[in-house]
Amino acid sequence: MSSWIDTFTKVAGRVEKHFDLVKFNIKLRSGWLDPVQIQPYRGHGTAQRLYLKGRVLEYRGVTSASNADSVWENLLNMYRRFDSHEIPGARLRVRFGSQELETTTDHEGYFDLEIEPREPLRLERVWHDVELTLIEPKAEGQGRERVVGHVLVPPPKSEFGVISDIDDTIVLTGATDPLTMARIVVLNNPHTRLPFEGVAAFYQALRKGGTGAGYNPIFYVSSSPWNLYDLLIDFLNLNGIPVGPLFLRDVGLEEDRLLKSGHHEHKLKQIRTILDTHPDLPFLLIGDSGQEDPEIYREVVHEYPGRIKAVYIRDVSVGERDAAIHKIITEIQGTGIEMVLVADTVAAAEHAAKQGFITAEALPEVRAEKRKDEQAPTISEQVPVLGPIADAAADTTTS
Repeated sequence: MSSWIDTFTKVAGRVEKHFDLVKFNIKLRSGWLDPVQIQPYRGHGTAQRLYLKGRVLEYRGVTSASNADSVWENLLNMYRRFDSHEIPGARLRVRFGSQELETTTDHEGYFDLEIEPREPLRLERVWHDVELTLIEPKAEGQGRERVVGHVLVPPPKSEFGVISDIDDTIVLTGATDPLTMARIVVLNNPHTRLPFEGVAAFYQALRKGGTGAGYNPIFYVSSSPWNLYDLLIDFLNLNGIPVGPLFLRDVGLEEDRLLKSGHHEHKLKQIRTILDTHPDLPFLLIGDSGQEDPEIYREVVHEYPGRIKAVYIRDVSVGERDAAIHKIITEIQGTGIEMVLVADTVAAAEHAAKQGFITAEALPEVRAEKRKDEQAPTISEQVPVLGPIADAAADTTTS
């Protein structure tokens, strides 16, 4: 069975790659290429090396979200995100300070930059600008052909870093129920999706650290696809959750993108990348009990002794899953690291204050924000039901 799946994946990946390349060449020769945009993703690095990833795509007309957007508008924008038309072999000019170099996208339109700064960085700055300009191909109309990417370099006095999951850790998704999760993600937008109660105040306190005046970097790791990057960035910004690099997942038919690269392997690989890039920084790990975060974080604790200060797991599971998680907690305690299973953000914040990760003065704000957020709709109330959608579709058909 496994060999059959491997063969199918390889063949399907090659067919997809060949078809996309043929389609792109036809559009390019015929002048049918839509305006081209560069989408840089927030990067990270050190004073010695900077990392920036991004993608070059045809502009698909994804509109900015608002509170007034209908279910149909959300659905259409989501379709456009996943019906991406990538630009293979696009050439980009990269400028960082006085340095200039070129990079080329792969067949999926992605580029991965590594920059070694020739001049000392101004380490009092946390975010550093990288200018990206499209050299070729050129298309009719205006696109985002020149953009600025941003790379995070943790300040030398950072106390620790934070690695956080996204789904059901900072944003309500109902990840333990695939149907509910699909409806929330597809039919909502950053204005209508809900954060977990108090999470913005807690993460702001973690960023400021035990002194209340520091800057601790926060990294977000998720198995969500890169197609949702703009949605997640808007969600963080709208809800006052600290900015930070996102580590998402490429999806496709190739063996390292869909069938071979599972949730566990993807997240573990990204966490290793973060820890290896910032070897002098200890970390807090934050996740939920609904999927595999406890198992992933257990591996990280064992692989990186002395690097993890504490692990926070939001309790969103029941039954047999609870027993498995408590077993992991007991195992990790043997390493001297606490994995704390919490019912809500306030419980995590109270523990963090006792450990000196945040100030005690931050607790009232976390509690107040939790009470405010609790007045928001529940998951069942925020998910648009399918009945009105079906009725609207019927009206369209009969009119």
